[in-house]
Amino acid sequence: MVTSIYTYSGMTIIEHDFIVPLNYNDPDGENISIFVREVSMDQPSIKDLPFLVFFQGGPGHESPRPITNSGWIKRAIQDYRVLLLDQRGTGRSSIATSQTLKHLKSQKMAEWLQQFRADNIVRDAETIRQALIGTEKWSILGQSFGGFCAIHYLSFYQESLKEVFITGGLPPLKAHPDNIYRRTYRRVEEKNKLFYSIFPDSYDYARRIADYLLTNNVHLPNGDLLTVERFQQLGLQLGFSDG
Repeated sequence: MVTSIYTYSGMTIIEHDFIVPLNYNDPDGENISIFVREVSMDQPSIKDLPFLVFFQGGPGHESPRPITNSGWIKRAIQDYRVLLLDQRGTGRSSIATSQTLKHLKSQKMAEWLQQFRADNIVRDAETIRQALIGTEKWSILGQSFGGFCAIHYLSFYQESLKEVFITGGLPPLKAHPDNIYRRTYRRVEEKNKLFYSIFPDSYDYARRIADYLLTNNVHLPNGDLLTVERFQQLGLQLGFSDG
């Protein structure tokens, strides 16, 4: 169902909500909502372009918001209508958080969370494809965890796909993830130095915060202990172009 249509920065944005089963093995049971932004160039002829579905990295992250007509989206909408899918459990889709789960007992919580894996994310995409274009094929783009979703899509619904683009997230056959992460250490060090050269005051702030966390117990709003390692995860956000 289309819920909103607007234009800005040379783009037309169409917002959709789709109702899908929480558990595809129990289609008459609980339903959840999947939110999708359709992004295209603000031109009349665009309605004839094919769809490209973007599978976001994560898991647990919503799809990017097209704040400006730039980056890969600017290039992609020259050839496609891009669908930014908020994967189940994230963004404006039905979310899975400590607040939404707190009323469930451990076993029920585990059973509920099992429904938010890549297999059901792909099933959601298939449901949306059938709703939008029936039996026609479409293209997909998988980034990081989205690449794993793309591989799953290829494995189970290849007849639905025209093209598959993967920019990371290829499941390894033999390599261990630690071997991959070791190759990123130097790159992370370079990025840290670049950040502190742009924001030199941040170095002292970060050091003081880390020293404090080493000698004090600080808890997050959900009760988790804020460790130095957890504090370092802020770098994931600061490393983005708009961080």
